[in-house]
Amino acid sequence: MVRDLASARAVAVLPVGAIEAHGPHLPLATDVIIADGMAREGAERLSKNGFDVVLLPALPFTAAPYAAAFPGTIDVPAGTMTAVVISIAQGLARHGVTTTAIANAHFDPAGISALRAAEAELAAGRDVRLVFPDVTRRRLAERLTEEFRSGACHAGRYETSIVLAERPDLVHREVMRDLAPNPVSLVDANRHGRRTFEAAGGPLAYFGSPAEATAEEGLAIVAELGAILADAVLEVMGSG
Repeated sequence: MVRDLASARAVAVLPVGAIEAHGPHLPLATDVIIADGMAREGAERLSKNGFDVVLLPALPFTAAPYAAAFPGTIDVPAGTMTAVVISIAQGLARHGVTTTAIANAHFDPAGISALRAAEAELAAGRDVRLVFPDVTRRRLAERLTEEFRSGACHAGRYETSIVLAERPDLVHREVMRDLAPNPVSLVDANRHGRRTFEAAGGPLAYFGSPAEATAEEGLAIVAELGAILADAVLEVMGSG
């Protein structure tokens, strides 16, 4: 029970995803599925290191302007997302869990900015700590796949592999197999001011090579994401 947690070794893990278009082959909740997998793996690693872990339900709504024009996408203002994350962390702290780790799987620049803003605001105080391993940063991105590092990974091989591993029943495989590679980098598109999937060159809301996805690769990616999350908490809180 939460009231029995040893607060000095307690950490909450908050998965953060989005409800947004992920090509014609993946579910709208793809990012939520990935975030849940990352959170689960990270929580298991932290528990083995002696932490009392509170694994929270996923936060499924965030800023998603890149995909906003596609049916089913829910785009929440970035400021709202920042406020919600801060409120969650502060609410947990009132019950003795002063560290919250974010397992984020949504990489729209607006969503990343919202989480960075929450991290910065909480860092200005002393009572609540937000640990956000931002895998869009080069140091962490180097631990993930070549496609992820290329920036052409939205609903591509990287994300499709994870959903094949976590929720294979939700992948439209016959559609996936027929999708041609779309090597457009969203990182480069953003750098050139293209702020929607359509403008970036993704009329079907996917980038990368989904037809090359495998469940085996997905399992390996989720394990590495969990390690990234656990390492970030250990770096801040120590392993002893």
